[in-house]
Amino acid sequence: MFLTEDEIGMLTGRKVKKLQVEQLRSMGIPFYVNAVGRPVVVRSILEGRKDQEQPKPKWQPRVLQGA
Repeated sequence: MFLTEDEIGMLTGRKVKKLQVEQLRSMGIPFYVNAVGRPVVVRSILEGRKDQEQPKPKWQPRVLQGA
């Protein structure tokens, strides 16, 4: 489901959490930062799967949905 710490290190070429985050940002790879400051990358993003969660559409009142 998620890349391991070693895989993130291999992907970014960095060992330090802060530098991994900077490298992922510069590479344009979406990630989350967990409670201990480690970047978390969803494996399906890199594998190109279509089953990854799509962003929810912005809420809009029903009156405006048909317009």
